This record gives sequence, C-alpha cells and structure tokens, in this order.
Amino acid sequence: MISDIEIAQSCELKPISEIAEKLKVPTDELELYGKYKAKLPLSLIQDDTIEKSHLILVTAITPTPAGEGKTTVSIGLAEGLSEIGKQAVVVLREPSLGPVFGIKGGAAGGGNAQVVPMEDINLHFTGDFNAVEKANNLLAALIDNEIHFNGNDLNIDSRTVTWKRVMDINDRALRQVITGLGGKINGVPRETGFDITPASEVMAILCMAKDFEDLKTRLGNILVGFTHDRLPVFARDLKAEDAMAILLKDAMKPNLVQTLNGTPAIIHGGPFANIAQGTNTLVATKMGLSLSNFVVTEAGFGADLGAEKFLNIKSVAGGLKPEIVVVVATIRALKHHGGVGKEQYDIPDVDAVTKGFSNLQKHLENIQKFNLIPIVAINKFESDSDEEIAQVIALCNELRVQAVVSNSHRLGGKGNMELAQMVVDSLDEPTNFRPLYASTQSIEDKIDVVAKEIYGASRIEYDKRALNKLKTIKNLNMEHLAVCIAKTQMSFSQDPKKIGRPTDFTIVIRDIEIASGAGFVIPIVGDMMRMPGLPKHPASENMQIDAFGKIKGLS
Repeated sequence: MISDIEIAQSCELKPISEIAEKLKVPTDELELYGKYKAKLPLSLIQDDTIEKSHLILVTAITPTPAGEGKTTVSIGLAEGLSEIGKQAVVVLREPSLGPVFGIKGGAAGGGNAQVVPMEDINLHFTGDFNAVEKANNLLAALIDNEIHFNGNDLNIDSRTVTWKRVMDINDRALRQVITGLGGKINGVPRETGFDITPASEVMAILCMAKDFEDLKTRLGNILVGFTHDRLPVFARDLKAEDAMAILLKDAMKPNLVQTLNGTPAIIHGGPFANIAQGTNTLVATKMGLSLSNFVVTEAGFGADLGAEKFLNIKSVAGGLKPEIVVVVATIRALKHHGGVGKEQYDIPDVDAVTKGFSNLQKHLENIQKFNLIPIVAINKFESDSDEEIAQVIALCNELRVQAVVSNSHRLGGKGNMELAQMVVDSLDEPTNFRPLYASTQSIEDKIDVVAKEIYGASRIEYDKRALNKLKTIKNLNMEHLAVCIAKTQMSFSQDPKKIGRPTDFTIVIRDIEIASGAGFVIPIVGDMMRMPGLPKHPASENMQIDAFGKIKGLS
C-alpha cells in the first residue's frame, strides 16, 4: 500500500502564486518561503467580507488513540466544496514535532486528502514554532535574570514562579528540573521544568490575538509569579512584551499552502486541545473568511474538548459565527465505545456499533446546545461493512441528524462531494450560535456548565490547591476569564477507561492554572502533563533520509 509521504511526493505542486490567485491575492502581497509556501499579511483581513462567508467546524467523536481523521476529513471537505464549484479554503493548525517523532505522527492529513509540501509542514515549516519557543524562553531568561541581578528589584519570590521553558520535542526527562546550579555566577537555584511548545501560553496567545497590538497586550498580561508580598508579577513588569512580540513578528502572519488538488490551505498556530484551546489562530480563520466564501476548520480531539473550546473561547473572543459542525465518526471508534478491543476493529459487529453510538449521540446533543447544526461524516475504512454504515446513518436519522460517508483518504475531494453538498444545503437552515456561558459568570459556574452540560458529570469537586486558586483568581479580578479545562481526550469523564457515554461520575479539579495573557484559566482534571514522553518505539525509528535528501517513513 502506498504511504502518505509517497502520495505527497508524487503530487505536482502548483506555484504558491497560482494558489493565491484563487483567493484573489496578488503575488506582490505574498511573503514567499520558496516556491510552495508563503505568508499572508494581516492587512488582507477584511471584517466586512467576514460577515458574508460561511464557517464550518470539523470535530469528532471521542477518539481512539490513533485519532479518527478530522484533519483528513477537513481537507477532503474543502476539496469537495471546490469540486462542486464553491470557493473554499481549509484552515488548520501546524503540526508539532513531538507527535511527529513520537507516536501519533504528523498532522497534514492522510492518503489523498493532504496539505503539501507535506514534509515541510510536518517539520520546521516557516519557523513559527521556533519563534514561539524563543519568545517563551526569552521571558523565562528575563525572570531568572531579574532574580539574579539588581537585588531583585521586583521582589519576585522565586518559589512562586510558574513560568517554564519549552521545546517542541517529547522529553519526559525535562518535566521536572532544577536550574541555577553551580554557584552564584549561574543564577539562583530553583525548581522548574519544561513544557512542550504547543502547550505553552505563548502559543495560546498567538492563536487568540486579534492583531499585533493585541498580541503585545496579551504577552504583557502573562502572570509569571508573585512577590514576597503576594502581589502579582506580570511579563509587562519585566518590560518583556515588546521583545517577545519582535520574536513573533513573522510568526503572527498566517501561512498559505495547498491541498493535493490545489485547494488553498491556510495553516497557522498549533495548541493542543486537551491542555489548550486546540485550534488554529484567530487571524488565520479571519484570513480565510476574508478571502473565501467557505472556510473549513478543525478543532482537536473530540467535540467535548476542541469544539467546546472553539465555540466557548475562540468564537466568543473573535466574534466568529460558525454555522455547521461536522462530527467525524469512524466505525472502529463506535466499536471501541461499544466495548470492542482494537484487535477486533476490522471484524463486522453491528451490535457493537449500535452500543457505541451513545458516545456519538452525546456529542451531537452537545453541538445542538450551541444552536448549531451537526452533520455526521463517517470516515470510511476498508474494513467497514455496508451494514455497519447503514446502521449509523439510520441511528442519526432517528435523531434528525444527517449522516454521510466521507471517502477522503481514498478519493480526496471526489470522495466528499456528497458531504460538501449536504453542508451547502444545510446552510439554508437558520442558525443563531450562542456560547454556553457568559463572561460575567463566576469561574466555578463556568466550570459547572462545561462539566455538567458537555461532559455529563453529576458532581464537581475541588482539591485544596484548586480552591486556593479560585480565591487568587477572585482577588486578581480575573473572574471574567473563560475556562479551558484540561482533561483526558479518551473519555467524557476524567477516567480514560470509561468509554461510551458514562453517567453519574464526578469531575475533580486538581489545580487551576492562570493563563491571563491567553484570556482563560485552565482547570486541571486528573494527571494532565504539558510535556509528553516518547513511546517505547517512537515514530523516529522508522524514518530515513537518503543521499539526495529524500525522506521516507514520515507520516
């Protein structure tokens, strides 16, 4: 079977200027990164055009460990819209090197629904992740420098510093470290650690900023710790925001590439969805809406994580008005939630599919709570039986929800023309998007809404550390912030083993992190880590590069 990278390498790419022409962007507006990549200036964003364009969000059922193909379907849907004569663009996140070299692989789609140049996008691309890393680590250096020099004029209590350094590789050995060892010349020893770059607040800020001035303001609003008198210390107190913004000057601009069939693709930003907002930048989404009639975008993991955060956080902050939500489901995921082990995914089992449908049903109900129209895209695998697919469509019809097979992986856009037409036809139905909570509600009330309405929890409990953070948030007058709950992606509950649609469970808030620059707080449920580790056999073991620089094994 031909691999993703072989498909991508066999594609004859069009010059990026030709792709820009489809969006009516003249070549002299592009900032070229070679023949097939370019950055788009923020001046192309036009609010009056945004109002006339259609925003389609792609999300998914609670996933199996390998994922259910949201990116593949998103790309295929944008191509499908192009196939039926619509002007469309897909807007996606940039891949993180951690998963690329770890267990999950890249995030450029798969099969015949990919964004290209695939190797560039999955690796260093245009350097955005590097810029985020450097801006983050500059602030870390400034904090330690302030503690080391000048008798610590800001009176920072080094024990309260929460800011960590970042890098974009999975490395469990860096989760907990001690810096400043080796005597006074090397600074003040203190406990700290590393996060992975897409889990950083700087990445979240890049993705939430409306423009360059807003970026600087948000960077200055980063809470880094407290003084010995328990007063907050922000990045602006260290005069860090302009220097950080300078490092992010080019990273702030969205990246233009193409899909395999030449549909324009904007790829920008890359926060994780189980510990951040899990969607591309606000400026990239607005860029797409400014340049195209139809914008297809995706939000990470299941709809209880990425979609909830897209709708309650990003859409509210950016004034976005999504209309359609495509929920990706696979027969194997439905079997998983029906209690079938992965070794039996390929064996037809209509009863398991029926039992596992409860998980999909809960996601569909959740989307409807936002006054949005859900459509189910069944991401087809070769092992799926006609009877299993027919059962999913029938169960969706009972809920008055449309469902259709998506053949993105095998056929690209041509395998999504029916899905594309279904999306277009559904736009005739009026929608009136509304978030599930208001900024004026307390943090506890916001957590309560997400945990009970979206997850289906019966109770919410707070550990002592989390209760203390609630007091701190109130004292800092930050109750207006949104909530970005960090929770396992494997279950509606905090227990990844509770598959399907669990009921009568408790959500325990262990801690709450304050991401005041990003505009939200992060209630932490369970043992969530911001620095993943590599598996026993990481994907890097299967990668090769020959004497001519041709890469194999990247997926």
